[in-house]
Amino acid sequence: MKSSKEAVQAAAKEFLNFVNKGVSPYHVVEECKSRLLKAGFTELKEAEHWDIKPASKYFVTRNYSTIIAFAVGGLYKPGNGFSMIGAHTDSPCLRVKPRSKKTKLGFLQIGVECYGGGIWNTWFDRDLTIAGRVMVKAEKHHPALIQMLCGHLGVEPNALLDFELCLTDTQPGALGGVYEEFIFSPRLDNLHSCFCALTALMDSSTPDSLAKDPNIRVVTLYDNEEVGLRALRELILRRLASTPDNLTAIQEAVPLSYMISADMAHFAHPNYQEKHEENHRPAFHKGPVIKFNSNQHYATTAVTAAILREIAGKVAVLLQDVMVRNDSPCGTTIGPILAARLGMAVLDLRAPQLAMHSIREMCCTTGVLQTTTLFKGFFEHFPFIRSTVTVD
Repeated sequence: MKSSKEAVQAAAKEFLNFVNKGVSPYHVVEECKSRLLKAGFTELKEAEHWDIKPASKYFVTRNYSTIIAFAVGGLYKPGNGFSMIGAHTDSPCLRVKPRSKKTKLGFLQIGVECYGGGIWNTWFDRDLTIAGRVMVKAEKHHPALIQMLCGHLGVEPNALLDFELCLTDTQPGALGGVYEEFIFSPRLDNLHSCFCALTALMDSSTPDSLAKDPNIRVVTLYDNEEVGLRALRELILRRLASTPDNLTAIQEAVPLSYMISADMAHFAHPNYQEKHEENHRPAFHKGPVIKFNSNQHYATTAVTAAILREIAGKVAVLLQDVMVRNDSPCGTTIGPILAARLGMAVLDLRAPQLAMHSIREMCCTTGVLQTTTLFKGFFEHFPFIRSTVTVD
């Protein structure tokens, strides 16, 4: 994809605004809600009746940490497919324990639990701040912590019952490098994918674009990467597809649907290049990465990869392929889980980064615009591209 430096920098800086505000899953969802409302999306409530109309845009949240946004194509009818991108709102961090009060040698300490597979030595000697949500009255914590929270919220201590808090880096994300070609930031995994998916949905959901789309375009951003609220995704899809006149609409929709499982990939570190498979070393500024694994740790198949390559060609975005070495352990993603649960075509796509799960991670500036452009192209072109790909 050819683009000006100004466009690349603008996209990267807008992402930094997003990641600096998204200090916890609750803050991420709140920022997503704000952006969706400004883009003309309507908020729905799970417990209320939905009157979904073609060429319209909606979103729904659960637990204040998961958000599902969708735009209905103007040609949509029950039984048509879903064009989906999934990502997660949480990142490795230190979470305050239910009973956090500790005192040693006259110091007031906060008991925390390691959340996620963090590289915890990078958290030493860092300035940390508290982020999360306050729910109700807590006497299981230091009065100093309670006073700080009440002062920030402007409420009396007896108004608090409990809270869910995490510790996060106080240093905001920033551009860096000789040419400002890098992003140094906390929570790249996985707010990078959240931002690109949400931006692509909003940018693609114009009246002209939606008018000719037979599908529903969906972005699901959920808390807890490996557990998440995947059942919520299935409930929402069934709710959107089924009608009294077509009770098998969801079964008809699945083979017409496609989902991108969006996360982050390990960039080939120049000092440890031997850690990567020789012909599958992700590089910066060379485009998003398709992840492959024959043992289905990733859900990509030749068919799902072919479809995305066609879309990438239409929007002039480069793609890279990655596989781990045969003698290296291989993680997994939500891709295979969702492919098995929903029965639809899934592809694992990642943006390359360094220092994954560190308190401060690193990626390239071009990756934001490249990924956003690819996701936008996916929403706009998938139904047609799918109809042209045949398997013999």
